Amino acid sequence: MTTNRGTRVRLMVASHCLHYPEGLHERLPLLRRGLAEAPDAGLAALLDHLAGTPPVEAARRYVELFDTEADRSLHLTWYTDGDTRRRGASLVALKQRYRGHGYLLGDGELPDYLPVLLEFAAHTGDPGVRLLAGYRPALDVLHRNLLPLGTPYAAAVASVLATLPVRADARPVATDAPVERVGLEPVLLGYPTRLPEPTR
Repeated sequence: MTTNRGTRVRLMVASHCLHYPEGLHERLPLLRRGLAEAPDAGLAALLDHLAGTPPVEAARRYVELFDTEADRSLHLTWYTDGDTRRRGASLVALKQRYRGHGYLLGDGELPDYLPVLLEFAAHTGDPGVRLLAGYRPALDVLHRNLLPLGTPYAAAVASVLATLPVRADARPVATDAPVERVGLEPVLLGYPTRLPEPTR
């Protein structure tokens, strides 16, 4: 597998679009120029939506969409591990993968946050795309749960899915994960909250 430049550009645009939208309006012209190089209808529709939405309203809608229901979480280990002890181990493993490629998280960022995984894939190409593809079942669930709401974020997630190979060893979605809070720090249990912009 060789991840071409167009795919990497689309993954980076998706990372910005799916991040908490603080400061996003200022970046929209740059993101549009990126999509001109690597066109994608789903991401273009989301950019149009965000451009036409006042920043405060965009932030409110984002929180309502992703921060209020676990089945619309942008933290992908929520789907594969649930609120369990396993999730802590999965987050540690992701951090180790990032460090192995010289990729450092910003303060307060969780490594399973979809925009972080997308940025990692955009920067590293094949290694990041393979890592993200391992969470394809989680992304499928997220996409299915967004579709009935008629949100343009659903098309953006579909665009991400279209870039990913199918992996036979992808992590399955937990259907009935038990709650095991023992030994986990509270920060590991939350699904999306507002996160700072990544600094590289």
